[in-house]
Amino acid sequence: MFFSDSFKDYELTDCGGGRRLERWGAYTLVRPDPQAIWEEADKSLWKKADAVYTRSSEGGGSWRVYSLPESWEVSCGDLRFGVRPMSFKHTGVFPEQASNWEFIRRKIKGAKRPVSVLNLFAYTGAATVAAAKEGASVCHVDAARGMVQWAKDNAALNGLAGAPVRYIVDDARKFIKREINRGRRYDGIIMDPPSYGRGPAGEIWKFEENVSELIELCARLLSDDPLFFLISSYTTGIAPSVPAYILGRTLSSFGGRVDAQELGLRVKTTGLYLPCGAAARWER
Repeated sequence: MFFSDSFKDYELTDCGGGRRLERWGAYTLVRPDPQAIWEEADKSLWKKADAVYTRSSEGGGSWRVYSLPESWEVSCGDLRFGVRPMSFKHTGVFPEQASNWEFIRRKIKGAKRPVSVLNLFAYTGAATVAAAKEGASVCHVDAARGMVQWAKDNAALNGLAGAPVRYIVDDARKFIKREINRGRRYDGIIMDPPSYGRGPAGEIWKFEENVSELIELCARLLSDDPLFFLISSYTTGIAPSVPAYILGRTLSSFGGRVDAQELGLRVKTTGLYLPCGAAARWER
């Protein structure tokens, strides 16, 4: 399992009953988690949450806020991110991705040369910040304009407002095809595709139907001396070995190796790990 203990401003205090009890900096949230099918380890800890997200029987859900600012900042090592309660339970940061941020930074720092990175489905830019922090030039692509603005704000929080980052609001597949035609190349590629989504012009994305084609297209964007290709997945039923197989087959001409595991978070009350998706990493 890929995990990290570097995110000191985040704590998975307890989980169970289909929920997580989490500390984000100074604030405690309760959010749904379908993986936590066991009972809570310490029910007394759940009584003083600052906000609770509850799912509706009709779909979606809502936050019940007791004591919470509109937004606040958290730190993961020397990285800083803005967080806030969003619709569909999210906060703008996926803490289990911290191990991937460490992997990205390690690969860029170890290269000891200029590195260019493409970050697809880049959301609020945590991976973009991680790459830019090590001096990489980054192309940040997301279909949601609001998320791209949030990513710019996160870059500014980290003193990276002037860093060599291109922010693109576009459908990932269409953008990749244009980059191929333009002859651009990247040393590292990051993608965190949704299970299902729509692009700015209504383009439909389904992970199980489209990810293989997307990886094959992205392989044409790799430089002659690539460093890494990182894929995260939160799609139910897709094992870590699935994107690993596609990476291994598609990138075989480059050599290297693939490592694929679940992403996890350590639970404070038990010392065990909550599975939170998966990641496949190709590197050489």
